[in-house]
Amino acid sequence: MKKDVLVSISGLQYEIDKEEAVEVISVGEYYNRNGKHYVVYEEILEDMEGTTNCTIKIAEKQIDIIKRGASNVHMVFEENTKNTTYYQTPYGELQVGIYTTQIKVTEEENKIIANINYGLDINYAFISDCQIQLKISSKKMGSDTL
Repeated sequence: MKKDVLVSISGLQYEIDKEEAVEVISVGEYYNRNGKHYVVYEEILEDMEGTTNCTIKIAEKQIDIIKRGASNVHMVFEENTKNTTYYQTPYGELQVGIYTTQIKVTEEENKIIANINYGLDINYAFISDCQIQLKISSKKMGSDTL
């Protein structure tokens, strides 16, 4: 995998009567250290000033998403485990519970795809079942690989 990458993060939130989709595409930097994949990129969110520095760490059985800046959070996705964290936003702090039911990572020469299925609760109240797909691909391959 090349150092310069394209990062696509798409998510679905399954609510009782609808699905809500979100997608972020950004450029970033990839590196591999001690058998773990790391991707660092910046995220600019609508309705918020400033940027958020993001790091994704993909290990064999765990994926971490760390955000610092306009919002702050360290989300840990670990199969069949519930992890709790605090999500700091400009509007206040939320306690977030993440119960990961499945992680599937597919590695190719110039692409990594990770699918995560999890349940989400906020301040101890179940919100919905969710799915995230992370696609990291070498930038030279072009956006058609995402």
